[in-house]
Amino acid sequence: MVRGEILIGGKWIGVEEREALEVVNPATEEVFAFVPKATKEDVEAAIYAADAAFKSWSRLTPFARGEYLRKASEIAVERSREIARLMTQEEGKPLKEAEGEVLKGAEILRYYAEEGERVYGRIIPNAEADTESRVIYQPVGVAAAISPWNYPVELLAWKLGAGLAAGCTVVAKVPSETPLSPLAFVRCIVDAGVPAGVVNALTGPGSVIGPMLFENPLIKRVAFTGSTDVGKEVLRRCAGTLKRVSLELGGSLPMIVCADCDLERAVAGAVRRSFRNMGQICIAINRIYVDRRIYEDFLDGFAAATKRLTIGNGLLEGCDLGPMCTREGLAKVILHVEDAVNKGARVVWGGKKPQGEKYQKGYFFEPTIIRDVTHDMLLMKEETFGPVVGVMPFDTIDEAIALANDTDYGLAAIIFTNSLSLTERLSRELNFGNVAVNNVDAGVINAPYGGWNMSGFGHEHGREGLYEYLHIKHVRIRYLP
Repeated sequence: MVRGEILIGGKWIGVEEREALEVVNPATEEVFAFVPKATKEDVEAAIYAADAAFKSWSRLTPFARGEYLRKASEIAVERSREIARLMTQEEGKPLKEAEGEVLKGAEILRYYAEEGERVYGRIIPNAEADTESRVIYQPVGVAAAISPWNYPVELLAWKLGAGLAAGCTVVAKVPSETPLSPLAFVRCIVDAGVPAGVVNALTGPGSVIGPMLFENPLIKRVAFTGSTDVGKEVLRRCAGTLKRVSLELGGSLPMIVCADCDLERAVAGAVRRSFRNMGQICIAINRIYVDRRIYEDFLDGFAAATKRLTIGNGLLEGCDLGPMCTREGLAKVILHVEDAVNKGARVVWGGKKPQGEKYQKGYFFEPTIIRDVTHDMLLMKEETFGPVVGVMPFDTIDEAIALANDTDYGLAAIIFTNSLSLTERLSRELNFGNVAVNNVDAGVINAPYGGWNMSGFGHEHGREGLYEYLHIKHVRIRYLP
């Protein structure tokens, strides 16, 4: 049985000293670990520890902070396999994919170690003689980082890398479903020698920890990744102390497949981005709109490629897909499939729990393609957050744009076309914060990543992600003779 520990002010606290939370393996439905349930006193202690550490940490040069992050990155690489095993057990993704996520987390720390050294101010001339304006950047203070269970290491690394590089100290609330791998990742930062209190990590109910972080005036910045409904509550609770907030929320990602595209690449992209991590990605494809002239050919190719995906316990066997992470997520997938079928759509492939003795336990579900869908079906209106995608034809580009934009969300969109003109038009007219053309990776660490509309605001990734943790200060100087 694995026993996790929370981190407060440089001290690791185990389950022997607190009420315990159970961690379930979604491939077996068995409890395999316990982590401490943080108390209100723990949350307050973590905030005070981060506040006490802020002055000395923020006064270090960016180069000194970068050395800590580089060392932490090296340790994470060395421990990537063991952290990945924890992730596969608690989240379900195959071991190879989990290890890739840990290595990505290490890369993010290294990236921000370097980006932190490139926070440049500027000098602005004034109309008066012997007078100039300086613009400088300073860390905002203690930051709260709330990350989700679907990418428990990578999405925490976005926040830790940028926040620490900027000179902020951090209180991280890691997900209750998948606490072990992010706690192990935080340990890499601690073992790199980061001073006590600079990073703190808590586990426990968001309903208890969240409001304390959002309403405490010592917390100056909140970075939240999660659902739109919870994001609205985060913003409401932060309003009383006017914290700086960034929200990366839900999405209902459309993919537009034009008649002139490279069909083989479009099919491969659809398989990858619809079903990777069992569709439990905020930029998973929910809706695919295909030019009617190639609609049947696309569906044939999409189905054939999807049928080749293998499903299993990613800790024990090489497979493409593991189980879903939670029972609640599985129930939502089933609801969306049943709703679409009841309203006239047809299942091309999947639509049920896979057959066989090894799937009797676990939150497994087949990757599912549904054709002839309409926008009155749940899977085309809501974020399914599971391995289900709806596919429908379009006749004109105007229709495709209207269908893609027919959502309250605006996180990302995907286009497949060989036309420069269509690329230009679709990139501008799709109302999403990220647009990928002829690829399905709408986010990269050195470019800004953020949503529009109900997908939130603010940015992670790139220098924009770093500047979310920095105040801008104007200093106007008159030089006296």
